[in-house]
Amino acid sequence: MGRNTRKRRMPLATKAIAGVAALALGGGGLVWANFYASAHEENSPDNRTKSNAAQQIATIDCPDVGQQLSDVPERARGEVDGELASMDQQITDAYQRLVTTRQAQAGDAQYVQNAILGPLKDRRKVLIDRIKLEIDRAGGKAPGNLDELAPCSGRPADQPQPTDGQNGGGQNGDGQNGDGQGQDNGQGDGQGQGEGQTPNDNGNGAAGPFAEDFIDINDVPPNARDLPNGLAANGRSGSRGSFTTKCGVNENKLYNSDNIIVAPGVANGAHHMHDYVGNQSNSSLSSDDDLVVAETSCQNQGDKSSYFWPVLRVQDGTQEFDAADQGGGAEGNVGRILQAKEAQLRFVGNKRSKVVAIPKLMRIITGDAKAFTNGLKNANTSYSCTGFEDRQSTDKYVLCPEGSQLVRTSNFQSCWDGQNTDSANHRDHVAFVQADGSCPNGFKAIPQLQVRLVYDVPTPTIENGQVKNPYAVDSFPEQLHKPITDHNDFINVMDESLMNKVVRCINQGKKCT
Repeated sequence: MGRNTRKRRMPLATKAIAGVAALALGGGGLVWANFYASAHEENSPDNRTKSNAAQQIATIDCPDVGQQLSDVPERARGEVDGELASMDQQITDAYQRLVTTRQAQAGDAQYVQNAILGPLKDRRKVLIDRIKLEIDRAGGKAPGNLDELAPCSGRPADQPQPTDGQNGGGQNGDGQNGDGQGQDNGQGDGQGQGEGQTPNDNGNGAAGPFAEDFIDINDVPPNARDLPNGLAANGRSGSRGSFTTKCGVNENKLYNSDNIIVAPGVANGAHHMHDYVGNQSNSSLSSDDDLVVAETSCQNQGDKSSYFWPVLRVQDGTQEFDAADQGGGAEGNVGRILQAKEAQLRFVGNKRSKVVAIPKLMRIITGDAKAFTNGLKNANTSYSCTGFEDRQSTDKYVLCPEGSQLVRTSNFQSCWDGQNTDSANHRDHVAFVQADGSCPNGFKAIPQLQVRLVYDVPTPTIENGQVKNPYAVDSFPEQLHKPITDHNDFINVMDESLMNKVVRCINQGKKCT
């Protein structure tokens, strides 16, 4: 049975924000008001520029309602996912209003609170009430604290790091709940649109990335990445084998800004563009039945799994096919899309035990598309360089030396609750291994998917505190292209015979393809 009714939701809010964005397009992407410009004036004293920056709000920081919904009855999940998608659209609209009203903000210290954050809280409260009602109608019980999640705050322009960086072993927290039927029309008052780009804003202005988002790979300490989420050493004593599936590097150029896992039926559900390899029928309208009968880019035709991740771009002024589209340039995702030179998709075992088959149509998301505002708990994808892969960076993009290529790595959760192929918040049905390599109580070890992507990326240059032609992962607009928002998605659509082979190879210590 399909997972959605194939009704594609395209809210009026999406159309409205597209009109606003069209007014601001130019030079390869959305012309954000560049309120960082003063911080890089050659003759400005440091203390003055820091003060100027701190007076501006860089982005909208909203609690992630979806991650609090761990117990939503199955028959209410479609409606709840739609409301969460609408909530993401509201944030996108509020961020759009934030970056196009800089002149008004400069003249009124309460403008952001009164004109943006206050109305946003009211609109979010409407959707939260709907979510509670839908859960209750389906026989469930909504968390009692949901109303507390309605207010959002403004994050200052001095770019503070997330405050909860506990580096815990939490499960995935993608939370990419798309654009849904947002309640506000995102039209803003248009002030500040004429402020335009500065010569070095890479076509993206205040949307990032910034010089502080990059680090020389030589400055990354070896073996310092201590996020339990990133444990890659599976299979040394329990099940030592591996299985590698070869599915290409998206030579078919299959892209869209949907997210079938968290926003089924919602157009532009991710607000950023995805690369797809494997299953060739992956859109927000795809049902389970569609995925099962689809074509695949994998050499082994028994693997129709969907492997997808946000595209990586170089902000070099290139006008891509999506330069004026939602999910692309109209939402700050600008520049040349990079195709990976290599996409290694490998399944490995567990340190402590044999593995069992991954259920067909299991959904797993690793990493958190909203980690800049949610914090580091679920951040997972890391960056490195060939020849330096003992050095992994999660919160910075890396600068590779000449002759070295960029490496982007995601190691998925490898423990399953033994019952569910998905969960309301898209993470509770799976878990990462514990520190000793074993699964939490009640969970079974499954093959761990490890995705290693290799790119030829021109090394960005950084001068006078500004980065020129940076590379960056596509992101929700308000997440400012931060590297910690990178993530990876997987839907298992292997046939039974192939999955049995994967399990057998891993448990018998073989290396198979």
